Amino acid sequence: MGNQTSTSEFLLLAFSNHQELLFPLFLVLYLAALLGNLLILVAVGSDSRLHTPMYVLLVNLSLADLCFTSTTVPRLLYALLTGDQTITHSACLSQVFFFLMAGNVDSYVLAAMAWDRYVAICKPLHYATVVTLPRCMVLLGAVWVGTALHSLLHTVLLARLTFCNNRALPYFYCDVHPLLHLACSDTSLNYMIAIVEGGSVIIVPAICIMASYAFIGAAVCQIRAPGGFRKAFSTCGSHLTVVILFYGTVVGVYLQPPSQANDQEEDQDFVTTVMFSVVAPTLNPYIYSLQNREIKAALTKLFMES
Repeated sequence: MGNQTSTSEFLLLAFSNHQELLFPLFLVLYLAALLGNLLILVAVGSDSRLHTPMYVLLVNLSLADLCFTSTTVPRLLYALLTGDQTITHSACLSQVFFFLMAGNVDSYVLAAMAWDRYVAICKPLHYATVVTLPRCMVLLGAVWVGTALHSLLHTVLLARLTFCNNRALPYFYCDVHPLLHLACSDTSLNYMIAIVEGGSVIIVPAICIMASYAFIGAAVCQIRAPGGFRKAFSTCGSHLTVVILFYGTVVGVYLQPPSQANDQEEDQDFVTTVMFSVVAPTLNPYIYSLQNREIKAALTKLFMES
């Protein structure tokens, strides 16, 4: 084991080659993420008809995606432009905090949106009394506070660790598990919290989403009216696409079997992390805006008036 240090710089090894080609690619992706999510915020904010629980949830998803990409991509662009792949200990911990918070807000907001669609399809007569704006705001407040506390817990536990001379991280951002692999001090408490508390943060919203869609699927199968299935799919299609994109990339990054993770090609691992942390948050607003008539109508009205 190498010498220990409590405060040091870390080295982000991902994308150390072909920097001149990757910089414009990630710049375009980041600008697309900013544009798409800001358009969602502007569209909902400018049209009073969209001040409903469903669109308030969508606004919070866009805010989380903006935080998600802005936590990692600007630092990556700086590294690609200057060749400086180092990140300070404090900056790394800050990145961990905001990255965890944004990712978990994404997860819980997607679960809340699944509940919203479940009530809309399975209990349409009760939708206006069950899914109310005040109830939605309380739920979202609990999500942001809860995920901030969750992220703070993991960040504080990381801050108490000391690290060995090998400070090379395989990603282009700081994350909990790669940092734990570099620690020289005892990490048993970190791993226990990550498995028990961190695992529940992923599993609970995933179970809520699966349960909601199980009830939705059962309700759709009972629809005998012509066009019923198509109407139900148009109601849930955007959300279901985003859920598959989010959890598909989560599985690729965090839930691989150890043997597969060890054997996986480095380039393939980089592609998976990029899909999870950059591509998915970039595509989310376009998936919603392309399939949502109200969002398109609000944007068209906004641009026509300007």
